[in-house]
Amino acid sequence: MNTIEDLMGSVDSPLIVVTTSAEGERAGCLVGFHSQASIDPEHYCFWLSKANHTYRVALRSDHFAVHFLTTADRELARHFGALSGSETDKFAGLDFTVTEDGVPLLADLPNRLIVERITMLDDGGDHVCTTARVTSVEVAGDFTALRPSQLGDLTPGHGSDERAVHPSYPSQ
Repeated sequence: MNTIEDLMGSVDSPLIVVTTSAEGERAGCLVGFHSQASIDPEHYCFWLSKANHTYRVALRSDHFAVHFLTTADRELARHFGALSGSETDKFAGLDFTVTEDGVPLLADLPNRLIVERITMLDDGGDHVCTTARVTSVEVAGDFTALRPSQLGDLTPGHGSDERAVHPSYPSQ
């Protein structure tokens, strides 16, 4: 029997790191679910795991950076994917600047979008979709995107079953 993992493993979408802050609290996480969502106006969507510290900070934030990872960024991907922001300051020891809206911009990940949240959609799954307006695009040049298959055995800082809210559905 085939599973959605079988199909999605063949697609192997690029990875990104999303950063944000709210009330002086910084957050960032590795994200595998994301996509351009509109050409005109320019919109971008990314899905945050409800188990992540970044999700809890994102609920209080309107601005984000979407950093695109390259094949040279495996260690940063592991850093933002395997550590829990609930227990660790993921920005300690990293070179970053902060936008006027408080969003951390990672110096080592110069290919990025700066976005402003339009809405968040919670359909009851383990991730929440953030739709955002693109306010700025920064590109350092052509790059080869880092993909999940290139990270091997990465263990996330939180499992999807650790989310704060579990939906209950009526029996069918």
